[in-house]
Amino acid sequence: MPKGPKPFCHCPGQTSWNGCGPSPSDSLHPAEEIMASVKEQEAIRKLMVFLQEWDSGHKVARSHVLDSFIKSNNGKTEPELELEFSQGASLFLARLTAWLRMTRRYLIEFLEIGGVMTLLEILGLNHLKEEDKRESVKLLQLIANAGRKYKELICESYGVRCLAELLATSTSAEAQEDAQVLLDTLGRGNPKYQHQVYKGLIAVLPCASPRAQQLALQTLGAMQELVGEAPPALLEPLLALLGSAHLEVQHEALQLLPALLPLRVRPALLAALVAALTPPGHPALASRSESTADPNALCPREPMLAYIQQAAAAKAIGILAKESIEVAEELIQLNVVHGLMVAVGNMEHMPSQRHGSISLKYFVHTFPFAEEHMKKAVGDTLFQLFMDSPETWYTKMDRAQAEELASSTLDIPKDMGRKQSTEEETCKSFKHIWTKSYMYTRKLYIYLVLSEETIVTNKGPDVRHI
Repeated sequence: MPKGPKPFCHCPGQTSWNGCGPSPSDSLHPAEEIMASVKEQEAIRKLMVFLQEWDSGHKVARSHVLDSFIKSNNGKTEPELELEFSQGASLFLARLTAWLRMTRRYLIEFLEIGGVMTLLEILGLNHLKEEDKRESVKLLQLIANAGRKYKELICESYGVRCLAELLATSTSAEAQEDAQVLLDTLGRGNPKYQHQVYKGLIAVLPCASPRAQQLALQTLGAMQELVGEAPPALLEPLLALLGSAHLEVQHEALQLLPALLPLRVRPALLAALVAALTPPGHPALASRSESTADPNALCPREPMLAYIQQAAAAKAIGILAKESIEVAEELIQLNVVHGLMVAVGNMEHMPSQRHGSISLKYFVHTFPFAEEHMKKAVGDTLFQLFMDSPETWYTKMDRAQAEELASSTLDIPKDMGRKQSTEEETCKSFKHIWTKSYMYTRKLYIYLVLSEETIVTNKGPDVRHI
């Protein structure tokens, strides 16, 4: 007898399927079967497109695929992912883990065969194109981005020196920027070698490339908080860059100065800035006649590097003095007022006069003795012009007045101290007076009490304990 589907059992009292016949769920409606098949085919198609995109993509494309996958499936469970990928989610997981394993293994193998040393040697080959060196720096950047131990490996292989040399000597602005970015990366999250990176950037400052100087100063400013104390070797090249004819380099040098105020190099920094206000041989330069008979003599209006540095130092002093009254008083002790007067009297360089006047006005407003000395040096009329418009008043001076201003000397009062110290002394004096008054009042009270007892007992007051 041929086997076929068992008829549904209709046993008395049976209200559900008892296995005698086929289950109602064993068969679907034809329309439902078609819909399920269409959905399954669509899911399979999406899976194949997704895997194809992954297989044919490079690193950036695969990163985009991963970002898209995470955003669209965030919070889904494993069964939901399997349903989304038509039971093929494991295929994507296998590809992902294999890619990560192969990528990391390739990096390790590349480093084991001396890949870092090879890339660094490329940077020092003069016959190679700048584009080849850029590609080498990009590969080093990828290695540094892999983690702290890879940054340390680059530094241990004299990478900082190679990158600093590339930054200082390269003729390609793009290569210089790539080197600067990599040096910045090596200086962060790398405490073992961050000071080495910092010193490597300092070594770049005296180079002949303004772009390299600007990039090095930017990176030094970004690293200053991480490094902490600055070495004294920083001051000389930094102050020399204040005399740069390139304004972008000057700007970066000025931006770095305030970060050095809380450090131990502050006294040397302030002293060097004040010294820069008085270029060597300034009295002769200030008295130079505009009608010189020597045709080989320097043109009176030609800006010299010393004058550029003088103007930048005057500007920096004004900025730093306004940071705190302590800095201003330290500058006063260094005879900064005389130095600023020299800058204002330098008729050979108008920026020195302008920045010197602006900074000088702050000290005149803050310290009364500086105001008196300034008024005595230029007279009441010019002093009033100075107070009204410090940016332009110096244009009213003649050469004799400028020479008088630059040659005037200033005696710093010995009793000039910090305002805070004066207030502290006042508070101490008041406290001392109040304490003595309290003691005398207490003695008088005791004496009166004893006097009352004397009236009662007819005995003289015992003042031995007063």
